[in-house]
Amino acid sequence: MAKQTFTVGQVLTAAQVTSLQQTAMLGGAAQAKTASYTLVAADAGTAISMTSTSATTITVNTGLFAAGDTVFIQNLGSGNLTITAGTATVATAGSLILPQNDAGVLYFVSTSSSVFYDFIQVGAASPLTTKGDLYTFGTSDTRLAVGTNGQVLTADSSEPTGLKFATPAGGGKVLQVVEGSTSTQTSSSSTTFADSGLTATITPSSATSKVLVIVNQSGTGKTNGNVDSNLQIQLLRGATVLGTHFVIGYTGTSLVNFVGSANLMKLDSPATTSATTYKTQIKNEQSAAEVSVQRNGSLSTIILMEIGA
Repeated sequence: MAKQTFTVGQVLTAAQVTSLQQTAMLGGAAQAKTASYTLVAADAGTAISMTSTSATTITVNTGLFAAGDTVFIQNLGSGNLTITAGTATVATAGSLILPQNDAGVLYFVSTSSSVFYDFIQVGAASPLTTKGDLYTFGTSDTRLAVGTNGQVLTADSSEPTGLKFATPAGGGKVLQVVEGSTSTQTSSSSTTFADSGLTATITPSSATSKVLVIVNQSGTGKTNGNVDSNLQIQLLRGATVLGTHFVIGYTGTSLVNFVGSANLMKLDSPATTSATTYKTQIKNEQSAAEVSVQRNGSLSTIILMEIGA
C-alpha cells in the first residue's frame, strides 16, 4: 500500500487495515518491474519486485520522500539489481547490489539522504567457484583463486586484493643429500695428483642451488722417506679444483706418520641441473716416500647436500 494521509476520525476499511499491516510487515502486493526503474513519490511505503535476466537498477532521487519513508525492494530475477544514487545519496553497510532472491529496505533519513539495509547478505552473489577459493576485497568483493599444492598465502601489496598464493622460498633448505664412500686403500709415491677412489655424483634440481661438499678422508699418512714428504688431497668438481689440503702427515723427518682423518668442506655453486661428480685426488709432495688413504680398510666418505637458493 502506498503512503497515505488520514484525517482525524476517519474510519478505515478492512482492506485498508490489511494493506497497512502487510506494508508494516514488509509484505503485501508488490509493484512488478522488469526493467530499470526510477523511484517516484508514490513508491513510499510500497514494495517493488524486480524480475529480469539482465542487470537492472533502481535509481533514487532527492525531493520525493520524507524522512521516515521506506521502500521495500526485492530482486527475483537472475540479473543483479543495483540500488543507484541519482540526485539523492544512498548509504549502506552491506551492498547496493542485490543478486537473485535478495531484498532490502530503503529508508529515508531526510528528503535527500537514504540508507539501504541489505536483508539477506552483505555483498553481491558469492564470486567463489572452486574448493579452496578465498573471499577477499580489493575495490569490491573478489574471488582469490585457490593456489596449487604446496603454495602458501602471501601478502603482496602489488596485487589487487593485497594477497596471492605463491611457492614458498626454498632458500637455505636442504633439497637432497647424496653420499659416496670407499674403504679401498689407495697409495701413491707420485708428485702428480691421482684419484683416491672417493667420489659421489649429484644432479641439482635447480641451476641456482648450491652444493655443500663434506669430505672425511680416513686412513691418511706417509711412510718413511724424504723429510719433506707429506700427503696432499685436493677436491674437484669434474676437472675443476675446488680446494687442496696440504702437508698431511708432515713431520720434517723421515719417520712414518699416519694421522687418521683429513677433512675438507666446500660450499660450491655448480650452476647446472646436469649430473655433477665430486671426487678427491692425492699426491706426495716428494716422490721419495709413499702416501696413502683408506689405509688398512679405513672408511672414507663424501657427502653432497643440495641447498636451495
